[in-house]
Amino acid sequence: MLPDLLGPGLDVVFCGSAAGSVSAQRGAYYAGPGNRFWPTLFKTGLTPRPLRPEEFRAALGFGIGLTDLAKFASGADGDLGRAADDPEALRRKIEAARPQALAFVGRRAARVVLGRAVEPGRQKERIGGAAVFVLPSPSGAARGYWDTGPWRALADFLGRAPLQKP
Repeated sequence: MLPDLLGPGLDVVFCGSAAGSVSAQRGAYYAGPGNRFWPTLFKTGLTPRPLRPEEFRAALGFGIGLTDLAKFASGADGDLGRAADDPEALRRKIEAARPQALAFVGRRAARVVLGRAVEPGRQKERIGGAAVFVLPSPSGAARGYWDTGPWRALADFLGRAPLQKP
């Protein structure tokens, strides 16, 4: 669906379950209406300026990589089948890129990869040497569960400070 945005020396790789329908149509990560991903990166200090979904390639310049667990499917988490997930491919990508952190955007991908129930925040596991974080989904459909705390914890772990109050 969407191309991986990966390379050596990244601070963090964000991994979602799969591109949402709008993101797949627009060819840009986290492009759905009401998605808080890009504004949250800026508000927590993970990017020094606001980015639009169509500017996702610029994230590399800020030490940020992007991928999805299911690269050949799109849609909401509840619509995805396990057959589309490729946790071993994700592990290989993280081992090759060696980021400081792997941040799962939403709990579904983290549950599949870690093989257990997860709560938002830093996890005990490491993958490819990367610290693992689970972040609340920024999707407009998940507003009832929104919390910037784990996002700020990731920014703190990476030594990033917000330029404005979240």
